[in-house]
Amino acid sequence: MADMRLALLLNAVSPAIGGVLVRGEKGTAKSTAVRALAALLPPVRRVAGCRFGCDPAEPDPACPDGPHPADATAETRPARLVELPVGAAEDRVVGSLDLEKALGEGVRAFEPGLLAAAHRGVLYVDEVNLLHDHLVDLLLDAAAMGRSHVEREGVSVSHAARFLLVGTMNPEEGELRPQLLDRFGLTVEVGASRDPEVRVEVVRRRLAADADPAGFAARWADADAEIAAQVAAARRRLPGVRLPDAALRQIAEVCAAFDVDGMRADIVTARAALAHAAWHGRDRVTVDDVRVAARLALPHRRRRDPFDTPGLDEKRLDEALQRAQDAHPDEPDDDGPDDRGPDDTGPRGGGPAGDGGPNGGGPAGGGPNGDGGPNGSGPQGGDGGDQGGPESAGHSAAWDGSGPDGRSDGPDGADGRPQHQTVDGGDDGWPQRPADGRRADGQDARPRAGRGPATADDDPTRGGESPSVAVSRGGLKARVLTAPGVGDGVPGRRSRARTGRGRTTGARVPAGRVGALHLPATIRAAAPHQAVRGRRSGPLRLRPDDVREAVREGREGNLVLFVVDASGSMGARQRMTAVKDAVLALLTDAYQRRDKVAVIAFRGAGARTLLPATSSVLAASTRLAELPTGGRTPLAEGLLAAADLLRLERLRDPKRRPLVLIVTDGRATAGTRPLDRAAAAAKVLAATAAPCVVVDCESGPVRLHLATRLATQLNAPRTPLEALTHPHARDLALPVAA
Repeated sequence: MADMRLALLLNAVSPAIGGVLVRGEKGTAKSTAVRALAALLPPVRRVAGCRFGCDPAEPDPACPDGPHPADATAETRPARLVELPVGAAEDRVVGSLDLEKALGEGVRAFEPGLLAAAHRGVLYVDEVNLLHDHLVDLLLDAAAMGRSHVEREGVSVSHAARFLLVGTMNPEEGELRPQLLDRFGLTVEVGASRDPEVRVEVVRRRLAADADPAGFAARWADADAEIAAQVAAARRRLPGVRLPDAALRQIAEVCAAFDVDGMRADIVTARAALAHAAWHGRDRVTVDDVRVAARLALPHRRRRDPFDTPGLDEKRLDEALQRAQDAHPDEPDDDGPDDRGPDDTGPRGGGPAGDGGPNGGGPAGGGPNGDGGPNGSGPQGGDGGDQGGPESAGHSAAWDGSGPDGRSDGPDGADGRPQHQTVDGGDDGWPQRPADGRRADGQDARPRAGRGPATADDDPTRGGESPSVAVSRGGLKARVLTAPGVGDGVPGRRSRARTGRGRTTGARVPAGRVGALHLPATIRAAAPHQAVRGRRSGPLRLRPDDVREAVREGREGNLVLFVVDASGSMGARQRMTAVKDAVLALLTDAYQRRDKVAVIAFRGAGARTLLPATSSVLAASTRLAELPTGGRTPLAEGLLAAADLLRLERLRDPKRRPLVLIVTDGRATAGTRPLDRAAAAAKVLAATAAPCVVVDCESGPVRLHLATRLATQLNAPRTPLEALTHPHARDLALPVAA
């Protein structure tokens, strides 16, 4: 956990860095570490009674509770950590207006939201990658401007909202929007240690905390106080730290070498380098400070598409720093023994007495009595990284290239030779992965997030092999597929839906708390009753039953279910290569439109769900990369598996409408009376009322048109594979029949 500790502490020293994004597998104490940060921050002085936390020295002139007099009474309170729930309503985040009082009495009655509560503190978003788009937009606005604006039909409220944004996420559940990702100043990857001794110590401490929470906290109180004092001292030291031109050139050289977008990377790296120097007790930035800052500030800014994993090639980083020094040899590099703090642990280290460096699990060896091991992070000073211990089994599997009878099905594979590389399967005709989670070729096939911190052996950005991820070779873009009608699902960017954001299409009587006020409809409802209410002049007299809320239409995210034929006939003439390119383009489109995705494949004697419904297109791409072909075509089993998955997802997420893409040539060759069974299965799938699209993969001079027959049975449109994508597709909608 060294990088996570260091990133959090640097932001505690300099909140201007812009926050931290913590990525990692489940169960690695990400949330626990973040929640502990608030106790290390210096207390905050505010104007007494101000609900918006105004600083007495510089009160916000536009504060809704202001204006505050120059001699306003001040009070001190601890720094706050405010948690933003993933399912929070917009009014709870930005605050809410009393619309009836605002319209009837002409006064601004505003109830502050979470952004106001987080001002001058920490705003923590757990599972930030699952945050709805409309809340992401609110965070982007507040993070960019340092203010929150609430605009409601002529009533406007604005207040300061400067906070340290900290998010945690499990990449297996989906990636973050690039706009929000760039707003996080630093990013770190965390993973559970594979060292049994470290894991034993973690369990021991957890049980001790459960048995006696107060005693456990008291046991570590001195250690916490020591770190808090170091944070306060570094904050006081920060304004006096110099950033020499040599360090600035190094920062610019590194950012240019990694081809990051915009200038935010340069600014964040400079701020992080200053904070790191202050944390180490230095009065100027050195090359070590620049190196540490770049390692934390650049990995998430070098991504170019959803299938790029964050990471940094440290060899390139060192080369860029060396180029900057060679280009200006006459300038001092500010990196000598005299510049280092007394407790400096080097370029990867943290700060004094266990600030989060490789050996710094806590102050003074990890707490009272040195129970954290000799280096403070557990037995043997383990830092939570991967110690090379045993790994858990992987999630996805490669298949064999033949069916139960050893033959490929269909005319295209009549010679029985599969067209793609395959591995031997298990007893049930499906492949088995070794217990260590590696593929048959010895490479680890699990997603990056499931294996702990990246190393040079498995991260392509660190000089290792490329991960098993499908990559489109044709630069294809998917045509737009939309579900018919108007839904009520979660906000997204695909199908029409009634949402809280979008264009206004009507008005209605609110069922509960008023959402967006529809002012003309409210006036029309109140106007006929003004004489009865005694109004002769003056303001309009309103009653609660006059209020009407707006009905808005926007876009929703869908569940895009891929049902892929992986039989022997699909492997002929490199057909599967075209299928993978097309599906990859559709996956990228699903990522951009904030959809969930699921993948079912059928071959041999049955079908298998390769990927349950998830927001992680990276996981879907990984499964796609490991999809060889072979065996007969159990079309009926694939359709029935799709119907079963849809039923389960309807129970889990009833408002999210599905969109089923069946990628096949329409052949059915497995089992008895395969075509009749496929027709019966099509009726079962059609009964779910899920809109489907049959993607016809048949090619060659002789065609059986079986995909057209399947489309008729499903009452679904049929589209050729080549028509589904286009190198320059843009706003080319492919409607789905109801």
